[in-house]
Amino acid sequence: MNITKDIFYVGVNDHKVDLFEGQYRVPNGMAYNSYVIMDEKVAVLDTVDQGFDQQWLANIEAVLQGRKPDYLIIHHMEPDHAGNIARFMEVYPETTIVSNAKAFVMMDQFFPGQLHSPRVVVENGGSLSLGEHSLIFVFAPMVHWPEVMVSYEPTEKVLFSADAFGKFGALDVEEPWDDEARRYYIGIVGKYGVQATALLKKAAELDIRIICATHGPILRENLGHYIGKYLTWASYAVEEEGIVLAYTSVYGNTRKAVELLAETLRNKGAEKVVVYDLARCDMSQAVADAFRYSKLVLATTTYNADIFPHMRSFIEHLTERSFRNRTVAFMENGSWAPRAAKVMGEMLEKSKDLTLCENSVRILSALNEESTAQIEALAEELCRK
Repeated sequence: MNITKDIFYVGVNDHKVDLFEGQYRVPNGMAYNSYVIMDEKVAVLDTVDQGFDQQWLANIEAVLQGRKPDYLIIHHMEPDHAGNIARFMEVYPETTIVSNAKAFVMMDQFFPGQLHSPRVVVENGGSLSLGEHSLIFVFAPMVHWPEVMVSYEPTEKVLFSADAFGKFGALDVEEPWDDEARRYYIGIVGKYGVQATALLKKAAELDIRIICATHGPILRENLGHYIGKYLTWASYAVEEEGIVLAYTSVYGNTRKAVELLAETLRNKGAEKVVVYDLARCDMSQAVADAFRYSKLVLATTTYNADIFPHMRSFIEHLTERSFRNRTVAFMENGSWAPRAAKVMGEMLEKSKDLTLCENSVRILSALNEESTAQIEALAEELCRK
């Protein structure tokens, strides 16, 4: 696929994978993106997952049309992007590998004793001339590994953005960008909002017309939309007004309370209410929506003097990704010693800029008049805030 006259896509689509990185459901597969720049010097940018070496090498061969690559540029050392470095060097042993010092340390860890080719170690802000085209390297540590860098091609005004601006999903499946890019960002990069913001500030200084990430589609139009989404996600700002109800339920009574709260909220005019059963839902989708919307209600049972495991996991997913700037409410259920609200509150103590609702709901085994009234009061507060 031609991206420009001299820049080509040579990546692959993976429809074998069901869990990306062993935890993220990808019903529409994954794309592992790699690119070739044809100039006086030929550069291949990144490799693909190890299981797709033959297809990837065939794609490269078709583009090269008999030429040999001069450079292999490595932006990021995760195996889904760097898994075929050694295989590539077997086929093109005279190629010079170009990356930064931290990446070369990892490279020798992944491929001990296998790489003997020339190397070019680049510095932050350094450049590599290919002829008419050149690449300017910008380090992006912890977006989302410490060795990550991106590169900018000023002639065509293309940003090769590594995992930034990536998304779940193969390129031969049509789907909206926002939802799967949000789930990808929050799940994989979300902890590193400060670092992502720093990269976006550097990118703002560049005249970018095309974004080529290592996952997801090539972005050519309406770049302000994609960059705007990233600015929102990286700053942990509220993306949309709405209320997420995340719950676990052992015998169905907590579920009934959550369903009543959802119905009450809608009756009071709440336009967006999203409900997740944490034992059954896609956890990464629930986490992404907790960051997407402005308010979150956590409802669970006291379980072994703690909280139900799926709720504990959910809150840990939030806090390890620096959950903040949201309104949070608690609903708890317990038959003899309810303390779930206290545990959930303690788990969120390190989260910054949370507004806790004054009203909460305590269910003693099953709904009664008192807990039903508490649901009414909580719904009123959530709709008022």
